[in-house]
Amino acid sequence: MLRVKNISKSFATNKAVDDVSFQIEKGQFYGLLGPNGAGKTTTILMISAIMQPDIGNILIDEKDVYKNKHTVKLKMGIVPQEIALYDEMSALDNLVFWGSLYGISKSNAKQKANELLDWIGLSDRKKDLIKTYSGGMKRRINIACALMHNPELIVMDEPTVGIDPQSRNKIYELLDELHNNKKTILYTTHYMEEAERMCDIIGIIDRGKIITQGTLQELKNKNNVDESIVIHYEGNAVDKLNGYKLKNDADKNELIIYSQHAKHDLPGIVKKCADAGITILNIDIRNINLETIFLNLTGRQLRD
Repeated sequence: MLRVKNISKSFATNKAVDDVSFQIEKGQFYGLLGPNGAGKTTTILMISAIMQPDIGNILIDEKDVYKNKHTVKLKMGIVPQEIALYDEMSALDNLVFWGSLYGISKSNAKQKANELLDWIGLSDRKKDLIKTYSGGMKRRINIACALMHNPELIVMDEPTVGIDPQSRNKIYELLDELHNNKKTILYTTHYMEEAERMCDIIGIIDRGKIITQGTLQELKNKNNVDESIVIHYEGNAVDKLNGYKLKNDADKNELIIYSQHAKHDLPGIVKKCADAGITILNIDIRNINLETIFLNLTGRQLRD
């Protein structure tokens, strides 16, 4: 469906996207995960035929995006990070307007708009001006605008930024339904929970480069990341815990012990702490997730 081949984009001396490649098969949900400033939005702008890459190619159904702009744009629905709505128009009128940009007749656009407003749970507010909507409501209308022409590929750039948990969960429900209906989705986020929850394939991008990609299980398997047991303690005999890969922060009285099988190793670790005279205040087992994978690959937190 979508093939991104070795694309790069620079602004003066800043290389925003550096030799990025990935592909999405029809019906897949691909998540591009990375911190703010990693190059996600620039990548989306290039795929959306808004900003041409310096080098590299982008193909949709084997057609070059920049040689076939009109054809491929009809296949795409773009949900930008910024709200792309007219505040002085109603939700219904916004949807009809966006439909008209794709050549949909007014009567057909109105019918499709009403269907989408019902689907996103805002049919009772369809005649209200957008300026009266909450941020979460605007986000849902933003998504509906991208679906007016029933696109094959839906490209979403952080569509849940800055909204309340209830609105975010509603958007998750809508995305689940789109995925279940075999829509192809490219989704950028800096929330690891979103990528873990929704995506078939995850590409982790940092400083303009995709540093790893695969299913969540593949990422866990190939990046050699351990689970960790975090212990807050009293005492100073941590050096007696021989045989474990660990990190000790004496200022915080925090001990991190790395393990392939944390639950299995925990009883032995507790006993060794007791034998060493270490008083355990609390214990937290941290399973392998995208945060630990990102930390392992970059040496910093995903949200740094």
